[in-house]
Amino acid sequence: MKRKLLQIGAVALILLSFTVFDFSDTVEPDDSAENTLSVPTAAPEPVAATPNLDAPELILVNRWNAIPDDYTVHEIAAGNNQTVDKLCYDALMNMLGDCQAEGLEPLVCSGYRDLALQTQLYENKIARLVSTGFSRGDAESRAGTEVAYPGTSEHHTGLAVDLVDMNYQGLDEAQEQTAVQQWLMKNSWKYGFILRYPNGKSDITGIIYEPWHYRYVGLDAAGAIYEQGICLEEYLAQYK
Repeated sequence: MKRKLLQIGAVALILLSFTVFDFSDTVEPDDSAENTLSVPTAAPEPVAATPNLDAPELILVNRWNAIPDDYTVHEIAAGNNQTVDKLCYDALMNMLGDCQAEGLEPLVCSGYRDLALQTQLYENKIARLVSTGFSRGDAESRAGTEVAYPGTSEHHTGLAVDLVDMNYQGLDEAQEQTAVQQWLMKNSWKYGFILRYPNGKSDITGIIYEPWHYRYVGLDAAGAIYEQGICLEEYLAQYK
């Protein structure tokens, strides 16, 4: 029996000598190491701040929204015997100054209008239409799309200006081809102004395309309106 056990032990030693042990896979991980993958997350989309719809520069005046009876304009001279509200004066002067620095000649041909002046312009328009064959009723309807009914004109706010090129002062669609209008249409938003009655928006604004009528709405609103290619009515409707 003893001899048999010795033989078994010898065989075990021989087998052990041919066996290679690899302990590399049995090493415990270092708990101090950072083993969590860092997954970058996308930055959240910026949320546009809701504008203060009660801000004076965002007042909506059109054929469906007359200017309040107690509205007050703080007039300041803007050149060419015109005035504007002081709220937009600095922005207007900066815009006109930068336009002039480009060698152009912008001209303020109309600014703030009181009720009496707007009434006179409105009645004059009706008279001209009647003289060409329109009935009084049809003349009034047509006149309202070109010269706002008294009390519903943006010019009552002091925040609207008609700007033309000194070299072409006609208030017609040809105005858009002037160097001044080309510059204003591209840059006015940078100063808080918008082209108030753009082409293709007459059903919304109630006024024909006027490539000379600019309205101060503030930098944020002007930037959004320009970027989206919308009019003031559409901009305000997004927040109501």
